[in-house]
Amino acid sequence: MKSTIIKLVLFAVIIFLGYMVYQSIMQPMDFLKEKKHREVEVVQRLKDIRNIQSYYKNAKGSYTGSFDSLISFLKVGEIPVVSVIPDPTDTTFTRTISDTLGYVKVSDSLFKARRNFVINDLRFIPYSEGAQFEMGAGEMDRGGVKVSVFEAKAPFKVYLKGMDSQRIMNLVASEEAIERFPGLKVGSLTEPSTDGNWE
Repeated sequence: MKSTIIKLVLFAVIIFLGYMVYQSIMQPMDFLKEKKHREVEVVQRLKDIRNIQSYYKNAKGSYTGSFDSLISFLKVGEIPVVSVIPDPTDTTFTRTISDTLGYVKVSDSLFKARRNFVINDLRFIPYSEGAQFEMGAGEMDRGGVKVSVFEAKAPFKVYLKGMDSQRIMNLVASEEAIERFPGLKVGSLTEPSTDGNWE
């Protein structure tokens, strides 16, 4: 009877230890899986911001640091539809003739195929419970030329909210150790780049 109880206790301990080993393997994998899932939506939103900023700069001459201006432009802004044909009088085939055929709304040009796109949600970081992207714009001098720049970013701590806090702290520390932004961002206020740090 005593040996049966000992065997049952040992069996329970083995089951418990097996579960703990399984959890220690699965927790990091689950964290990375959820992180990647969330980052797909955050990256898409940052790409949307970059695309709209590009149209905004073409229309206004510089980027904006204001989501109100960006969203307003997206709602009412128009871009020309241009037809470019070779100049028939040019025998070198290097000159072209441009003709504006009309105008199309920026929102239709960029998001007509995206059924669930909500313009007013552009400013909000997915999974953040309403936190906004940090966005700024300005000018910098590059070889004596003024260059318009912008940046939009979402910190790990914001879009990974509700996940394992220790793992988030480790992520932040590892990025800061190599002097990188701890999160996702597009553009830069210190370099004339519109690249995302995930690219």
